[in-house]
Amino acid sequence: MNKLDCFGDICPVPILKMKNEIEHLNQGESFQMVVDHSCVIESIKETLKKSTLIYEIEEVLNGVWEITITKV
Repeated sequence: MNKLDCFGDICPVPILKMKNEIEHLNQGESFQMVVDHSCVIESIKETLKKSTLIYEIEEVLNGVWEITITKV
């Protein structure tokens, strides 16, 4: 699984990186993003809510999130 490091990136940079990574996903494949800005979480939810992608968000440390995105 690819890991997309967005540590320190602020919007819209992580969203642009995410969209680029999604373009290269095949069905059933996943990638993980690591972010450290809460605004990115809301942007990801808003961007993916109308998609067929599955995502899981986990706060692994205080203020650090891992988001796993899977193309179904």
